[in-house]
Amino acid sequence: MAKRKYEMKTERSSKMAVEQMQQLSDMRLAPYMQLATGLIGKARHAGGNMFRHQMDTLAILIDYGYIDSVLLKASIVHDTVEDIPDFDRNLIINADKEGKEVLDLVLEVTRRDDEDKKQFLRRILDTGSQRAKILKCADRISNMISLGYVTDPTFIERYCDETEFFLLPMALEIDFNMYHELITLIMTRRRYLEDGGYFCKTEKKSTPPKK
Repeated sequence: MAKRKYEMKTERSSKMAVEQMQQLSDMRLAPYMQLATGLIGKARHAGGNMFRHQMDTLAILIDYGYIDSVLLKASIVHDTVEDIPDFDRNLIINADKEGKEVLDLVLEVTRRDDEDKKQFLRRILDTGSQRAKILKCADRISNMISLGYVTDPTFIERYCDETEFFLLPMALEIDFNMYHELITLIMTRRRYLEDGGYFCKTEKKSTPPKK
């Protein structure tokens, strides 16, 4: 059996320790939040906007016990490069002394011009850093939760397939609890499609008419 690239995290604390709270209070997150406000006008498919999604991803990471300053800062601005037209990357670099590390992580989870969605996810799965995989899994948990407000069945099916093929193996490398939550989210979203008769409709379309 091939050795895992990273040791999978299996424990999840039910509350934040005093030491972690102190670490969090010492971080300068406000400059990154200011940059992320540029996403307020960017609407999401499920409603709301991309700024709220950045904050949601940050909250998910803290919920899972991640108090890595570079990881948390990157979560706050992880969609800025991709979704803000002509975004100046130097704004992240100059945000504080960790800005260059933060930008490097943001670029790891940013889709490149020559990548389609599957190539993008495959790159992170195959060659991404541990931080990139953790961030991408938290990002996908946020997106899968929001998927509950999406009414386009084709979009839901595609997103569930992506999550199963790329994010589950990613989560299995780094955090068992994230892996478990993603499985649960996939199951509930697919159950919604089944209850609405979506799979029956697609099967009828794909079945050739009888002669």
